[in-house]
Amino acid sequence: MSETYLDEQEDEEIYYAVRPNKTEIKRDIEVISEMAEEMTTLSVEQLNHCNLPDNIFQAIIRAIKMPHKAARKREMKYITAQFRKIQLSEIQEKLARIKSQSVHAVREHHQAEKWRDQLVINNDNSVLTQFLSQYPNADSQHLRHLQRNAKKELTAEKPPKSAKLLYKYVKSLLES
Repeated sequence: MSETYLDEQEDEEIYYAVRPNKTEIKRDIEVISEMAEEMTTLSVEQLNHCNLPDNIFQAIIRAIKMPHKAARKREMKYITAQFRKIQLSEIQEKLARIKSQSVHAVREHHQAEKWRDQLVINNDNSVLTQFLSQYPNADSQHLRHLQRNAKKELTAEKPPKSAKLLYKYVKSLLES
């Protein structure tokens, strides 16, 4: 009888419960929490592009309006918990796209400022020719007019109205 008991015991497989690693769970929650915090820095228009579920969207809007106190902390925990329930890959991809657009916007801003400064400071037409060769769809007559007025304002120490208009025009060309 004891032999059969041993045989039965040998045939049995022992299963252990596989539970998730607590440290890994905490890391995942921290990443999601940071993403939720980033979402609160976005504008409502940018949030609309993320296609968030309505409850998360409303919670983020509430968190944006809250001061940095205990209520905001509770709201952020709620948002993090809601994010844990859904698939985040699409939202993370859209958030990354929004961040890269802001990086491109900063780059375009610096480029437009550089072109404006070069167009105003240089007295010869080499910079204007170089700009027109790079951006052939630019209106050369309008560009020369803005350049001339900006130079006059600079020498007369007047407010830089034309320089601002020149910047806006150059930036619009860079964006297109």
